[in-house]
Amino acid sequence: MIDYKLLEALRAVCDEGGFERAARQLGLSQSAVSQRIKLLEARVGAPVLRRSTPPSATELGQQLLNHLRQVSLLERDLRARVPGLEAPEQPERLRLVINADSLATWWAAAVGDFCQRHPLLLDMQVEDQDSGLRRLREGAVVACLCSAERPLAGARSLLLGHMRYLAVASPSFLARQFTQGVTGERIARAPAVVFGPGDRLQQRYLAGLGCEGPQLHHLCPSSEGFVRLIAAGMGWGMVPALQIRERLARGELQELLPGQFLDVPLYWHYWRNGGELLAQLTDELARKAPALLAGENQAMR
Repeated sequence: MIDYKLLEALRAVCDEGGFERAARQLGLSQSAVSQRIKLLEARVGAPVLRRSTPPSATELGQQLLNHLRQVSLLERDLRARVPGLEAPEQPERLRLVINADSLATWWAAAVGDFCQRHPLLLDMQVEDQDSGLRRLREGAVVACLCSAERPLAGARSLLLGHMRYLAVASPSFLARQFTQGVTGERIARAPAVVFGPGDRLQQRYLAGLGCEGPQLHHLCPSSEGFVRLIAAGMGWGMVPALQIRERLARGELQELLPGQFLDVPLYWHYWRNGGELLAQLTDELARKAPALLAGENQAMR
């Protein structure tokens, strides 16, 4: 039998980022939390925690955390259905990975009504759409938005639609950098704005034009700041069409090559045994997200 008090200690240390904060969260002494982790490791016969700063779960520890979080969601459903069991006292908290561009555009419109109708709190962690699966695999989250189609073992994936990205720059940047016209080679040599080291949208766009690059780039890990830097003339970049519709209409931003864009698929990956609330949230996304994303794409045609 699994002693869930030991698993709760592991969860608290990983979620809170240390033994001291985990002890406060559990109402225990730091020594007691440490003893529970050691007892868990003795029972499973292997380390479950890396004593790093902050501490992180080992591969085995992640499997145990994944199990604990799924059990917690299923137990909550059972308490809500069985009159003799104590009903949940607090709203459910679902931990998700959302890419910054979705959070800055269509996400709130898709989930806002749902969160008002249900006792639900969302713990949204922002990461690039190409790295969310790692967090789901680790058991750190119950769902993620991702550009990859293939689901993990024990999870499902659902295509919500495609997010259209446009290559844009300010009029002053275009006038300064492309005095002899806009071509793929000249775009590759012009400074770009990139969200982070894992952001390869610019490379994919240039590859579609038969070029490599960009050779020079700024790094800006903020969707709002990203657009502001481009509007300030610091570089060109790939931006969701929905995010810059008004700026394009006002002429503050312009497409580098009108008609050239990237459509990035967005898949919702979620645990199969994630509980009724996660299933209901998935149904809400399946109903609303395609229309929101399709409306964005049709408006830019």
